[in-house]
Amino acid sequence: MHSFHLIADAAIAGVTVNGWKILGWSGNLVFGARFIIQWIASERARKSVIPVGFWECSAIGSILLLIYFAFYRHDSVGVLSALFPLPVYLRNLYFRYTHHHPKHPGNEPRPPD
Repeated sequence: MHSFHLIADAAIAGVTVNGWKILGWSGNLVFGARFIIQWIASERARKSVIPVGFWECSAIGSILLLIYFAFYRHDSVGVLSALFPLPVYLRNLYFRYTHHHPKHPGNEPRPPD
């Protein structure tokens, strides 16, 4: 049990590393990756677009950061900054995964001439 404590709370280059900090860093990394995903998608489309990966990274990163700030840091500023935009991310994902194209043929786009 003593060796697990050393692994769980270690100092590397003067920085305390534990599972909670790894969770927080992971949330920050995932949350930041959304901008890279959006940048790549926009470059490919040659216009500004927001791909579904942007919303997925936003939601996952926000949830990870919310857990970190709520249970480890007990930081109300961090909790609120992760909590308030979360419904927007989840709602966009809901739209993405539940949107079905209408089956009526009159609703289909016109074929090119």
